[in-house]
Amino acid sequence: MAAVLTLCGGTMAAAGGDLYRTKVTVTGQGEANRMAGFAACLEDVLIKASGAQKLAGDRRLGAYKSNAKSFVTAFSYRDQFAGKPIRDEQGTRDRPYDLTVDFEQSKIDDILKKLDLKPWLSHRPVLAVFVAMEQGPRKYMVTTDGTQSDLQRDALLAAADKRGMHIVLPGEAALAKSNITGETLGATPSSTLAPVAAEQNAEAVLTGRLVWDDRQLGWATQWQMDWAGRTHRWQLRGVTFDEAFRRGIGGAAQVLSGNGDLSGNGK
Repeated sequence: MAAVLTLCGGTMAAAGGDLYRTKVTVTGQGEANRMAGFAACLEDVLIKASGAQKLAGDRRLGAYKSNAKSFVTAFSYRDQFAGKPIRDEQGTRDRPYDLTVDFEQSKIDDILKKLDLKPWLSHRPVLAVFVAMEQGPRKYMVTTDGTQSDLQRDALLAAADKRGMHIVLPGEAALAKSNITGETLGATPSSTLAPVAAEQNAEAVLTGRLVWDDRQLGWATQWQMDWAGRTHRWQLRGVTFDEAFRRGIGGAAQVLSGNGDLSGNGK
């Protein structure tokens, strides 16, 4: 089982300044969209810098988000359609861009202090992530090399980057060799997975199960992680897998950073 996990170097979040940088997708480069992007990025960077997933949607952030521009030190755009023909009469109105924003560390730290939080600047444990997906007859696990989970893998990597976490994911062949499947994952104790993760320098194990719900047109998600002698479980329903992964990785960050349990949900 030593080869079950493969380190995903692309997810390694740099310490220090990178904790105060994040990005969001915006449409065009207009002022209104940029201000909305700054506001979204401010919430994300507060969560990323502190590890406190519970800040997602926190009403206390409203005043800060309305003035997000004052906390920004630099920003840049990357055209997601670079090299492709312009599709609208204005040229950039409907074009999606990655807006990367850098925030002033001292100002972000000051906001966190006012929210009774502090930046999580100490070592962030490497997280081994095992995720099982179920959509009708399709049942599979998210791996580093399986073609059927390409989109989910990319979403997990993006979620780890957004939350400033280091993660490792399983390889498909090694999972088969070790008889770890989506059907058996829920019954596999973390004490069995932990030694495997440790051989790849992971220090914590997060397991997740996503089941598609036709009624809610979204994923019902269950997450579990053992840490500091406690089992932490949280869940949410009716979300995209991108959001499910952000809540899963974010929830693990909240526990690891000492910002509290998830109280049975994804907030």
